[in-house]
Amino acid sequence: MQWYQTVFELIDMRSFSNLWFWIVLAVLWSTVSHYVLGVPFDMVTRARRIGGQAQTDLEDMVRINVNRRLYIARVSGLWMVALVTGGLTALALLGFVYRVQFAQALFLLFAPVALVGVLSLRAAARIEDQGPQGEALCRFLVRHRLQIQLVGIVAIFVTAMWGMWQNMNVSAFR
Repeated sequence: MQWYQTVFELIDMRSFSNLWFWIVLAVLWSTVSHYVLGVPFDMVTRARRIGGQAQTDLEDMVRINVNRRLYIARVSGLWMVALVTGGLTALALLGFVYRVQFAQALFLLFAPVALVGVLSLRAAARIEDQGPQGEALCRFLVRHRLQIQLVGIVAIFVTAMWGMWQNMNVSAFR
């Protein structure tokens, strides 16, 4: 039992003081901001720069992902909303009412991603309605990526502030 205690003394298992949590946070927001509506952003920059077949590929990828997202939302959207809001509510209650730090960390990871999901669904519906093509589609995707990055910046800032607050509170009581 002593090796178990030594490992947990060596590696702090609280969420906000754990390096792995911050690595997951960075990878999460890097990935979320790179895949705009499921399309890698390098396709957007290549389509703007080269045009032609790259633009056609981008439009096809966007069309496929928009149709896929809207189909899923129309078929099982209500269930998904219920499950996501129920899960986020459970994490928020466990984390901020019962003070479970792991639940706080998960809530601070998943709540902004859920907001990005709503923004992406709204963007998909606008693309279906307006049907932008060419440069207009590229501008739309760049604006949508900027919105996602702004959500990410606020989420990282709030998570960092909350994490520092939790670490200071824990170290003050030791």
